This record gives sequence, structure tokens and C-alpha cells, in this order.
Amino acid sequence: MTIIESVILGAVQGLTEFLPVSSSGHLQIAKALLGVEIEENLAFDVTLHAATVLSTIVILWPEVKRLIVGIFSRHFNEEQAYVLKLILSMIPIGIVGFALKDYLNAMLESPYILTIVGAMLLLTAVLLAFAYYARPRQKEEISYRDAFIIGLSQAVAAMPGLSRSGTTIATGLLLGNKKETMAQFSFLMVLAPILGEMFLNIVKGEVVFASIGVVPMLAGFISAFVVGCLACKFMIGIVKRGKLIWFAVYCAVAGVVSIVSNFM
Repeated sequence: MTIIESVILGAVQGLTEFLPVSSSGHLQIAKALLGVEIEENLAFDVTLHAATVLSTIVILWPEVKRLIVGIFSRHFNEEQAYVLKLILSMIPIGIVGFALKDYLNAMLESPYILTIVGAMLLLTAVLLAFAYYARPRQKEEISYRDAFIIGLSQAVAAMPGLSRSGTTIATGLLLGNKKETMAQFSFLMVLAPILGEMFLNIVKGEVVFASIGVVPMLAGFISAFVVGCLACKFMIGIVKRGKLIWFAVYCAVAGVVSIVSNFM
């Protein structure tokens, strides 16, 4: 993989991470279009995800700082409750990450990856459309039960092409949570799992860097971080104000194109 290809892939990650359209699915489509083949697909993808996670922390720093300060309060408060809900939501994806990591990496190397991505994009479209037309009674805040269920949906979204943010936001909306509340919760709940996985990749960095290269890996990371910082605030605003049905239409079209292209 060249530095230019890595930069392009990083930009794709930065642009799509904050929209309910599956950044992982778009990464696989971009790799296919560029003709990029990587031995450690999952490690590279996680590195790009870590870059956008850092951009999320930068853009949402006031909220992150408020939660950090609140954690150290002597009395149980809203911030501590919110962090507990985030931790609860992270448990399922942690289990999936440890148990199915090799399987997911093998799936990314499958010759039918674009068909898998296409099918999952179509599923994302169905979820977003269903969440858009459903009108459950809205709650004032996310409950512990809802946080865990949303966490389960994030674990399912480990499938390439199934939008993590789209799945978690749609699940939260179907449970009766507000779109504004779910947009922020969805972006914050991925921080620890991705950074934890990135740490593990750094620990075994010799294997990853040997197959990808230090410079391309770094170039992709920087590209995803910079584009992510530029896109984060703008994209979050779109998710909060926009109608999910348009994202559903886009995912449906992208899913069909992805499936058809796999057989051409």
C-alpha cells in the first residue's frame, strides 16, 4: 500500500465515521476501487478508527472534560451515571472483539467482502428507515437497560458494512431516546473499545508495521484524524438535524452497487 492510498483511505474514514453509512463498509469499497490488499486489514482499519476517535475527543472535549471531572466527585451525580451507562454499553463489543477478532479479519480478506458489505449496507438502510418511521414515546434520558441494548447493537455492527453509528442510533430511537441524545452517546460509547484495540495493536506493532509499513500507517492515521476533526462537528450537526430516511436511501443505493460490483 502506498502513502497516497493510505491518505485516501484515511480521508474516507474521517468523512464517513460520523455519518450512519458505515465507515468500515466504505473503507472496504475504497480498498477495492484502489486495488489495495493488506494482510492485517482489521489492524489498519482499527488504526484509522482510533484516529477518528481522537478527533471525536478533540471536538467533543467540553463534554468529555465534564464527564472526567464528574467522575471524581464524592457524591453520585449525572456524570458518573452517564459514564456507567457508557461502560455498560461497551461490554458486548469488548466480548465480540476478543472472541471473534480472527473471524472478522478473515472476513475482510474474503473475495466476497463487497457482497457482505453490500448486504450489511442494505440492512443498515432497513434499520434507519424503520427508526425514521417508528414513533415511540420519547424518554428524557438513556436508561441502564437501554445502554446495554444499544451496546448489543454496537457489537452486532462489528460486521463490515453494518453502520455502527447508524445501528446504535436507530436502536436508541426505537427504544424511545431522542436523536440529539443518541448522536452524542453513540460517538462517546466507541471511545474506549477502539482506543483499547489500538493499544493492543501498538503492543504487537512489529507484526502490523511489517505487513503495512510505518509510514503508510502513520499517513493514514494523520489523514483520518485531520479530516475527522474537520468533519466531526459538521457531520454530528447533520445527524442531529437531518432525516434518517435520506441516509437509508444512500445506504440502499451503496449496498446494491457494492453487491453488483462484486460480480462484475
